[in-house]
Amino acid sequence: MTTTTARYGSWPSPVSAALAAAHDGRPEYLGTVGDELWWTAPRPAEGGRRALVRRRADGTEESLLPPPWNVRSRVIEYGGQPWAAVARPGGGPLAVFCHFPDQRLYAYEPDAAPGAEPRPLTPVSDVGGGLRWVDPVLHPDRDEVWCVLEEFTGPAPTDVRRVLAAVPLDGSAAEDRGAVRELADERHRFVTGPRLSPDGRRAAWIAWDHPRMPWDGTEVLLAEVTPEGTFGAVRTVAGGAAESIPQAEWDAAGRLLFVSDRTGWWNLYRAEVAADGSLAAPEALCPRAEEFGGPLWKIGLRWFTPLENGLIAVVHGRGTTTLGILDPERRALVDAASPRTEWAAALAAHGTRVVGVAAGPHRAYELVELDTRTGRSRVVGAAHTDAVDPAHLPEPRVRTFTGPGGREIHAQVYPPRHPHYSGPEDELPPYVIWAHGGPTGHAPLVLDLEIAYFTSRGIGVAEVNYGGSTGYGREYRDRLREQWGVVDVEDCAAVAAALAAEGTADPARLAVRGGSAGGWTTAASLVSTDVYACGTIIYPILDLRGWATDETHDFESQYLHGLIGPLDQVPARYKERSPIEHVDRVTVPFLLLQGLDDVICPPAQAERFLARAAGRGVPHAYLAFEGEGHGFRRADTMVRALEAELALYARAFGVERTDVPELDYRT
Repeated sequence: MTTTTARYGSWPSPVSAALAAAHDGRPEYLGTVGDELWWTAPRPAEGGRRALVRRRADGTEESLLPPPWNVRSRVIEYGGQPWAAVARPGGGPLAVFCHFPDQRLYAYEPDAAPGAEPRPLTPVSDVGGGLRWVDPVLHPDRDEVWCVLEEFTGPAPTDVRRVLAAVPLDGSAAEDRGAVRELADERHRFVTGPRLSPDGRRAAWIAWDHPRMPWDGTEVLLAEVTPEGTFGAVRTVAGGAAESIPQAEWDAAGRLLFVSDRTGWWNLYRAEVAADGSLAAPEALCPRAEEFGGPLWKIGLRWFTPLENGLIAVVHGRGTTTLGILDPERRALVDAASPRTEWAAALAAHGTRVVGVAAGPHRAYELVELDTRTGRSRVVGAAHTDAVDPAHLPEPRVRTFTGPGGREIHAQVYPPRHPHYSGPEDELPPYVIWAHGGPTGHAPLVLDLEIAYFTSRGIGVAEVNYGGSTGYGREYRDRLREQWGVVDVEDCAAVAAALAAEGTADPARLAVRGGSAGGWTTAASLVSTDVYACGTIIYPILDLRGWATDETHDFESQYLHGLIGPLDQVPARYKERSPIEHVDRVTVPFLLLQGLDDVICPPAQAERFLARAAGRGVPHAYLAFEGEGHGFRRADTMVRALEAELALYARAFGVERTDVPELDYRT
């Protein structure tokens, strides 16, 4: 095979922006309905909606609802479990789901008469963000769906309350808010949906309050359920201000299972519930310096699920994750044999089988079923197919770098790769440092065609799981406490400098990019370091004071208490850390990408940043997208954004490309 020598960054590639956009997103929120498997799936070409998909017992897949139905919740803006369904004896399934545009709950019978439409169960409110619903459970003995209600009480994003509620299935609440029963009092700011014990006599759920985030501290609440379907006294049975519990469930024997980081690692625990509702001392089922849970960014995530045979399926790991089957009596954990390196917090059980959403460096996210009796696994939905010859895809290298003070920094490095092109011997490749969002999150080790878009053109990528990332225990996560804008910036710069020092990357052609919290890290890097030749800032946080007051949503409105410190105690720190206060320090070209419907990182911040950058002589471009919120979902948006990013790098790295539109730079 002949190889053509060409400058890094100039190679042609079959991995187009359109191809990357078409494969963006992953299956979510799977569940079993009788012998069927249901989940939500991304549809970038259909306006970015989420479709509800079923896999029948014979293996055929179909979308249950045509466009424009969009199965997605906006509770805490990031949403969560948006649907529930049951298989009814003698009849077809009954589903309840949240429709994104109006946030109403709808009931739907997909096997009813042809042309039958979903019918609304909840009303519309004109107050603030209206009424929103998430994490529904169809009550087995009552014609109701129990879920979380988020109700706005005024125009401000923090004028909101959240309670557990019961919605009648007969549609009587479709025009009457008064027909919705509230199950528990409004004692906590945030709640997850209720989990009913096997006998239906108890309900458990998770709650927390400002200024804590759910990875700081949460509580497990327990209530008796009366025969009338009301809650008795509510008591806190686990958790606290410094203990994060992201998931709680019941096993078949009526014992409470929950994940807690009380030891510094999210591990799985089990506890007996006494007749009076008190909890016995929890027992650790598999104590390890590994994570069996993660950050609760969406309501209803599931890192574990009990099986009917007493075993428990668990997602666990350190950095990467795998699917394991835990025997709680023998304390034995057996991992499924799999090349996959990331299992999402989305498990569903059917008898002795468990299904999860998993991906690896060479396979996109797909639905994988494990038979716990035989140990065999198979793909049962959203099956991966190679979009291009795998020789054009990157081969990642898991690395641990050394940061300031000798601290460890975890990262994945993706060198340029192309089967027919290589760079000149006297040239080092450019690299882009990717800062993930969150910041309490992590970059998974999975196939990402956006990364391949660059690496197949001769531009390397390094994803940095900087201090504050999840997957490495609470101590690593807490490195960012009051150090946001410092530790994340230092860690990304340390990885970039190390790649240059070892001869992997061209020190003169390094870039940084990120979205949301990663956009913050990118902007903070451009105003505080001289490491990078350019940067791509995507729907960022730029003004801490604005974000801490009234420029973001309720869920994250006090996130900065932990990341920066309380505003009333350290106001100077908010000014010093904010990129918007130091635009004059930006000396390299940058691209800013923003969704105009973003209520988490609003366009107002981007526009103020640009106003201060105007006239300073630094080339920069701004692309704003109508109809896009926090995280781009539409195929045409993703194509334009990705091509614009490549155009920026071509200019900054001094390579010629004719396959992407020129950017309209301002100075």
